[in-house]
Amino acid sequence: MSANARLDHRDPLVFDTHELGRRPGALQRLARTIDAPKDFGVRGVVEVPQGSPVELDLRLESVMEGVLVTGTARARAEGECVRCLEPVGLELEADFQELFSYPDADDRGRVIAEPGDDAEDDEDRYFIEDGLFDLEPPLRDAVVLALPMQPVCRDDCPGLCSECGARLADEPDHHHNAADIRWAALQGLADTMRDGEKDDMGGAGSGVDEKQEK
Repeated sequence: MSANARLDHRDPLVFDTHELGRRPGALQRLARTIDAPKDFGVRGVVEVPQGSPVELDLRLESVMEGVLVTGTARARAEGECVRCLEPVGLELEADFQELFSYPDADDRGRVIAEPGDDAEDDEDRYFIEDGLFDLEPPLRDAVVLALPMQPVCRDDCPGLCSECGARLADEPDHHHNAADIRWAALQGLADTMRDGEKDDMGGAGSGVDEKQEK
């Protein structure tokens, strides 16, 4: 987040640090339950549904260069089993820690004359604006990292039948009778020979009938 972004104090993920102050070592603990924002996870794989409750336990500590935020987020995520495609629900707990810098201080806490001159450094940092900071970007990153990228309904889920798509967990004895491909060519040859023998027998029978008629 750039130092020039405007924050809305009414946003549930925007926090006020005025009460904490800028005295290094000052601490503040907060507990808050918020509604999950949109796309809180990996869309189409697993995510915390929009609007579902997310519990936050936060510890704010004033340091020389800003406010160090340490916290835990708890929520319920939903997705789809990658093996059998059944719905999956799981309890999520994501720990995170992030430093929100004062815009008038460098990495060592010293006041600088013109904050934000180094654009590349600013892209990797979060800033406090008018005593406020936005927790959503680092919280979103923590949640995504805590989610399984290949969710399963259970560790030993057998998945789906590769031939018909049946869910194998529902049909433990499910199987298909398949001919051994090593014998397929011989079976075809045997069928051809039998057909040839039938044709020969049919031809011989016709010759006998003709002789009898003469």
